[in-house]
Amino acid sequence: MINVTKTFLPPLEEYTAYLAGIWERAWVTNHGPLVTELEAKLKAYLGVKHLFLVNNGTIALQIAIKALDLKGEIITTPFSYVATSSSIVWEGCTPVYADIDARTLCLDPALIAQHITPTTRAILATHVYGHSCQVEAIAALAREHQLPVIYDAAHAFGVRYKEQSILNFGDISTLSFHATKLFHTGEGGALITNNDELAHKIAYMMNFGHDGPENFWGLGINGKNSELHAALGLCVLPKIPDLIRRRREISQLYDALLAGSGLVMPPTSPNEVYNYAYYPVIFPTLPLLEQVRDALQAQEIFPRRYFYPSLTTLPYAGKQVAQVTESVAPRILCLPLYHDLPNATVEQIARIIKSNL
Repeated sequence: MINVTKTFLPPLEEYTAYLAGIWERAWVTNHGPLVTELEAKLKAYLGVKHLFLVNNGTIALQIAIKALDLKGEIITTPFSYVATSSSIVWEGCTPVYADIDARTLCLDPALIAQHITPTTRAILATHVYGHSCQVEAIAALAREHQLPVIYDAAHAFGVRYKEQSILNFGDISTLSFHATKLFHTGEGGALITNNDELAHKIAYMMNFGHDGPENFWGLGINGKNSELHAALGLCVLPKIPDLIRRRREISQLYDALLAGSGLVMPPTSPNEVYNYAYYPVIFPTLPLLEQVRDALQAQEIFPRRYFYPSLTTLPYAGKQVAQVTESVAPRILCLPLYHDLPNATVEQIARIIKSNL
């Protein structure tokens, strides 16, 4: 069975070597030495100032919203995983959907501008499939209207834009380290900021607001991650360059095999160093997508309609319209892409797709 993704697991002996130290120290959570080590190594690898390891990417979004003291409307994308919108609603804010650029599938800055009102409090954009948003145009809008910017960078681990980490843009970026991601800790996530004041707030907020064992700086939640998860991350991190290299090879093979098929793939910016997180293809029509999907599934190959449906359909977000998203979301399919996917399987997938178009 070929799934859309497969978790990379490092050699078991590397992980158990870290476990031996955890057992010896009997220190499993509460900012242990492995969490501290992983945070330091991630900051160095990614080239960011402040990074906080948390227990998942959704809590990272929630803490980001809380750290910025947001109440009111947040302009966001209707083309993302549901957590992007649900975090906004969970924190008592209202998602306002600007539509996406039909080419990049990221938020269209011109449409963001059309949705800014006196009740707008922030912009929350997603680097879709790891492709960078138009960060400079969004930054200009944010400055003009004095709005903070959060980037949901769940897919953008290691992505660079104009020779720096894409995570350095905006006020806060969030990552997901779920097991299906390029870099993972089994479950996990992170918040990244270059703002010292925000970093101070996040550090307290993710640990119940504790300021020492008997004092509280302010309102907080349990966002901490464990030594067990950090150990897995420390094993995975050194393998990332090889994982990206192999994913690039597979993506380039897909590109060659599907050339001339009529399928559309979101482009990579010439200023971007991409991480090959996903391989999405857009079909001309929904019936064609369904025909190809069914043919693949008949051969025990399981792509995913991701992201589907449009977040404008969420019952708790209020009825809104986003025509580009509502056109693209039903017609996009992510093909299998992972570290040990054989070339022969990629060739089989391409043959099935082309024979059903």
